[in-house]
Amino acid sequence: MAALKKGRNASATSKPWRSLALILIAIVALTGGMFASGHTTPRLGIDLAGGTSITLAAVPEAGQESAINKTNMDTAVSIMERRVNGLGVSEAEVQTQGDRNIIVNIPKGTNSKQAREQVGTTAKLYFRPVIATELAGGGAAPQPSATGEPSADPSGDKADDTSGDKASDGASEEATDGSSASATPSSSATAQGRAVTDALKADESPTPADKASPSASATGGASDPDAKLQAAYAKLDCTKESVRATAGDGAKATDSTVACGQNSSGQWQKYILGPAAVDGTDVDEADAVLNTTSGAGWTVTMKFTGEGSKKFADITGQLAQKQSPQNQFAIVLDGEVVSDPYVRQALTGGNAEISGNFTQQSSQELANMLSYGALPLTFREDSVTTVTAALGGEQLQAGLIAGAIGLALVILYLLFYYRGLSFIAVASLLVSAALTYVIMALLGPTIGFALNLPAVCGAIVAIGITADSFIVYFERVRDEIREGRSLRPAVERAWPRARRTILVSDFVSFLAAAVLFVVTVGKVQGFAFTLGLTTVLDVVVVFLFTKPLLSLMARRKFFASGHKWSGLDPKALGAKPPLRRTRRPSAPAQTKEA
Repeated sequence: MAALKKGRNASATSKPWRSLALILIAIVALTGGMFASGHTTPRLGIDLAGGTSITLAAVPEAGQESAINKTNMDTAVSIMERRVNGLGVSEAEVQTQGDRNIIVNIPKGTNSKQAREQVGTTAKLYFRPVIATELAGGGAAPQPSATGEPSADPSGDKADDTSGDKASDGASEEATDGSSASATPSSSATAQGRAVTDALKADESPTPADKASPSASATGGASDPDAKLQAAYAKLDCTKESVRATAGDGAKATDSTVACGQNSSGQWQKYILGPAAVDGTDVDEADAVLNTTSGAGWTVTMKFTGEGSKKFADITGQLAQKQSPQNQFAIVLDGEVVSDPYVRQALTGGNAEISGNFTQQSSQELANMLSYGALPLTFREDSVTTVTAALGGEQLQAGLIAGAIGLALVILYLLFYYRGLSFIAVASLLVSAALTYVIMALLGPTIGFALNLPAVCGAIVAIGITADSFIVYFERVRDEIREGRSLRPAVERAWPRARRTILVSDFVSFLAAAVLFVVTVGKVQGFAFTLGLTTVLDVVVVFLFTKPLLSLMARRKFFASGHKWSGLDPKALGAKPPLRRTRRPSAPAQTKEA
């Protein structure tokens, strides 16, 4: 048994190249992935790159304090992300902070005033009747098929009453060429204007919204609003992001307006929409549901309030009597059409279902948007912090200088105290730094990790934690040498004790980082994340690099002979004489006196 155990130890310690090769392959693979992704530098946070940070506090309506919950806050975050993206902002961050705050970090190059106006206002959700629509680049908008199922419908959606039996698929009317006032765009500008005017007049129905709508402009001409709307519709280019963000700006709920929306094929369409018939607050709840009984797949169900049920029944009853596209209603969020289902019958039960070419994700997104219109929440701007790129650069430079000073002090200490062993420690630090840098560069595009100033501080603190692991191992080796053992046995005997200490120490550091990450929010999480990441990498480097490298160096004469500059000189360490077995001296013979 003793021979077998000795053979295993020899096999384990005689192939340290395997571990070194493994970590080298990992570094090469990660570096290759970094260059292949095109992200060769870590993504910088707003405090380093510059930009605007906006803190918004949720304010519930009177008696609706329970509305501040995780679901509603997450929905608000998704809406604000849409708004920020509508400004053409890249790499913006929108996240919850605590249970009632939302942090919006917008990098440099963005109009901060416009951003504050966009994210600080309550989302506006309306159900508007569609008057006219066409593809943004020209050409007829897709129409519903004669069977009532959406073939190339703009959103692939249709609305049905879920309060009772649905009508058969064949109940919907087939669109006929020219039968609807603007079912397809005319090649003539004059014909198109006449079609839009007719559609606007045809849309004058006694809905609650329409009753409050003014019938004439300030100048007294009844056709003036129509002419302005026609001109705005003709000039509207929904393929441009800047145009989409401002389409319909200034339009009230009681006004007709223009808007943009994206169909299921990813094409942008432009719309003329009538006055809002139903407000988003009239939606009591909305959910994404997998309908397996009818085979409709993923659908979105809506439940309206008492007043909303009446409004929805009125507008759907009117739309069901019209032809495409005027039998559609547009669900408009913040001026953008997110869905435009068509109606086959009056929906009078207070419940409705939107079905079509939905996926689970798209149905949940639409349900969230519909739900947000009913949220009894507004947001108050608590604070706005603007960081210039120059200030961010100064902070980054100061952080790097602090890190360099800390690293230099650690290296000087290692050189002074450990001498030759400091070569192994410095090499291990460099490997750890390389892994940290590459992984941070890759985490930017994959999970959105941004290196902020607290994260830099976490990396600086990690230098000491990593060096501490080397020191624990080196001291265990030196203890073995003090006991009179030669270097190679000392390296192997010291490792089990050092390994336990290193694992316990790193586990405590990682646990502290994990708790800090969970209980804190905002930038402090960057510190916790970096500390946890470097702690894990410390274990990897010690096991796969430091220990195998020391095993290899123990075979070199410079270290094995205990050179005075190796840091392992037995005399300098006060080592005992080599352990040897000695015979007990025999007792001296006793003589008797005569």
